[in-house]
Amino acid sequence: MNFSKHWAATLDDYVIDLAWSPNGTTLAVASAAGGITLYDAATGAVRHVLAGHASGANCVAWMPAPAPAGPDQGQAAILGASKLAPYTDLLATGGQDGVVRFWNAVTGQQTAEVKLGSAWVEHLAWQPAGSELAGAATGASKLAGPQLLFAAAGKKLVALNPDGTVIHTFPDAPKTISALAVAHPSLVTGHSSLASSHFGGVNLWRTDTFAAGKELPYGNAILALTWSPDGRWLVAGCHDNAVHLWVPAEDMELQMSGYETKLKELSFSRDSKWLATGGGRDACIWDCAGAGPEGREPLLLPHSARVCAVAFQNEHGLLATAAAGGEFCLWSPTRKNPLVAEVKMPATATKFAWRPDDTFLAVGTEKGAVYVFKTE
Repeated sequence: MNFSKHWAATLDDYVIDLAWSPNGTTLAVASAAGGITLYDAATGAVRHVLAGHASGANCVAWMPAPAPAGPDQGQAAILGASKLAPYTDLLATGGQDGVVRFWNAVTGQQTAEVKLGSAWVEHLAWQPAGSELAGAATGASKLAGPQLLFAAAGKKLVALNPDGTVIHTFPDAPKTISALAVAHPSLVTGHSSLASSHFGGVNLWRTDTFAAGKELPYGNAILALTWSPDGRWLVAGCHDNAVHLWVPAEDMELQMSGYETKLKELSFSRDSKWLATGGGRDACIWDCAGAGPEGREPLLLPHSARVCAVAFQNEHGLLATAAAGGEFCLWSPTRKNPLVAEVKMPATATKFAWRPDDTFLAVGTEKGAVYVFKTE
């Protein structure tokens, strides 16, 4: 495999978030100062500089491409379908101004905005492509309506249509919402689940009816959430130096504690078998097959400083990990010698984003630099 720097750019502040468009042609990067820049994937040329959020930006989220019709559900079909799909070029952003903004990435124009209050909009999560699209709540048939964006600001959680209209307001959380995650439709339940965390636990909600599901208590702060791609595992990175796992459909929960630091870094492999975590000088790779990782020894991938980002590829098996100081590595965890490549950057990475087809890896840094690496 060849791995090389493809292009680089510099923002005016810390890279707080970045994400690829569903068709992989555009990279959206948010500066902590508030601006949002859209880059051409192939050349790194600036397509648009969006006004963003005057008080500071927090997050960006592209509306997913719809799942392809017919039996071919592969990534190539998704990429091909996305070029013609409505709303494929729709980008949502959240900021310290308490506003969710929607942008047309082709024109660079804002299409809608929603004021959620005075609290920062820190978390955005779209329904996965091909989920129920709130059919029961809107009266639309499954897979026929517009997708929904879930947005959290303070204790408030809302579901938004792509045109910015509020379709549902959830009951206020007991404490500030600290993370959101939406699962793909479960083979067990037949619907998607939205997880929202706060100090003291996680609430589950159905995305088709917005009905409350299980409450999952946890006696500390939760800093990050992710679902396994198969929708079985819900994983929390916690303030008390632990990773907590639930299998809501089976009323099972597990915990791995003893990390060096509080934990925000979580990523699942595409087959839901491997869970990568930060939380110390080693990236830990846990085997989540069968009964799960509790009691099993993790694979440890060593770094010279605290791990600050982890990201598995979308369709392949490579894992990217970064450590404080600018080091980042590519690994193939199933190989006897897992290290594939090592890169030294002049600043600590803040975010990773693999392009949907895994050909590019985007890296944001604390100094405002954006690097895009090419894999062949």
